Amino acid sequence: EVQLVESGGGLVQAGGSLRLSCAASGFTFDDYAIAWFRQAPGKEREGVSCISSSDGTTYYRDSVKGRFTMSSDNAKNLVYLQMNSLKPEDTAVYYCTADHSRCKYGMDYWGIGTLVTVSS
Repeated sequence: EVQLVESGGGLVQAGGSLRLSCAASGFTFDDYAIAWFRQAPGKEREGVSCISSSDGTTYYRDSVKGRFTMSSDNAKNLVYLQMNSLKPEDTAVYYCTADHSRCKYGMDYWGIGTLVTVSS
């Protein structure tokens, strides 16, 4: 059974940093695309970053490029999202997701999310 458990969310002031972690189990990292999504109150869910299963390329949405870094520790089945220079508009519930084929909007598996709140 695939399980994804996020941690590391919290309250931070604008300009600050947070590192989210995702503990994954039930699948082999090399065979899955892993992504972070977020959903702000009253807004649609959006992809933040994704590591492709085919070639390991990491993709970012434009608004977080240069500020967020996604990484993984395949030996420990952990995925991270380092978030720097946080802005109030980054406030959202962040979800760790996995898909057996590729990075896409409708990923196969989702964690329950962790809340990130950035105060101005």
